[in-house]
Amino acid sequence: MEDKATVLVTGATGFLGMQIILQLLENGYTVKATVRDLKSADQVIETLRKNNIRSFEKLTFIAAELTMDNNWEEAMQGCNYVISVASPVFFDKPKDEEEAFRPATEGILRILKYAKKACVKRVVMTSNFGAVGFTQTDTSRETTEADWTDTTNKAVSVYERSKTIAEKAAWEFIRKDGGNLEFATINPVAILGPSLDAHVSGSFHLLQNLLNGKIKVIPNIPLNIVDVRDVACLHIKAMEIPEANGKRFIASADGQISLPEIAELLKWKRPELSQKVSSKRMPNFVLSIASLFNHQAKEGILLAKMNRNLSTRNVKTILNWKPVATQEETILAAVDTLKKYELL
Repeated sequence: MEDKATVLVTGATGFLGMQIILQLLENGYTVKATVRDLKSADQVIETLRKNNIRSFEKLTFIAAELTMDNNWEEAMQGCNYVISVASPVFFDKPKDEEEAFRPATEGILRILKYAKKACVKRVVMTSNFGAVGFTQTDTSRETTEADWTDTTNKAVSVYERSKTIAEKAAWEFIRKDGGNLEFATINPVAILGPSLDAHVSGSFHLLQNLLNGKIKVIPNIPLNIVDVRDVACLHIKAMEIPEANGKRFIASADGQISLPEIAELLKWKRPELSQKVSSKRMPNFVLSIASLFNHQAKEGILLAKMNRNLSTRNVKTILNWKPVATQEETILAAVDTLKKYELL
């Protein structure tokens, strides 16, 4: 580790961004953090203080948004590395999908452009497994970082398609205009685990909907899970390790776990929170029929058919990574977060 290395982290108030900042400070880095509004800085500092960060001499904030050029040149000055976490999130299906893809693509290209101008050594981008394997259905082989999601498949959500298009645009920029700028991406599956504050990831909605009984019949859909602490660690390793340059990294714990298995885990390990968890199961043929009429069911079929046999060779061999928690421990830590911050 370079003793005086400075890292710019975008999306400082987010579930993952906060965890990355915590680990960077614990490892002695100087951190510049971007927020949309400087009023958020106090919230970040208070959260870090509650998680045993005692000194804030190495942490500064700057207001910058992905959609505007303002302050990015200043943000990049003096930075050795950039960890680009911030990305637009879609809570509802946008009316104009093509327009919806633009903010994510323009945002990462803006970051790469200013990083190159400031002679930053390396940018690590938070991408998504949705950019890798959402349309990879060949179960005779592993899904690897060589795979790309087919964005012409309309069953793929706008969010996943936007992440795919944005990541492809980033790699194209590096190939054509990157110069000496180094680049790597982390492509995490569903991120769960403990949150440092009440800000959680979209993956928590699945647990919330199981626990509050909103999912009345549970489909047999397999999932891959990864702990937020591991995803943060992998970003830092991809930043530090020379051999990570030019590579994508699937971030996932080993194996997979299905929605019915998660439901049973919750009932077994957190019975006091699981009274509303359904015992009803949906056969795959029912989901197939529903997909003919319902877009949400169509996305469910996509998830059910996806090849969940993922290769984690890159993170283990190149980044020398060992998970901090099992999938079950990660899920239970997420449930405990929901209880702690009264998000159920």
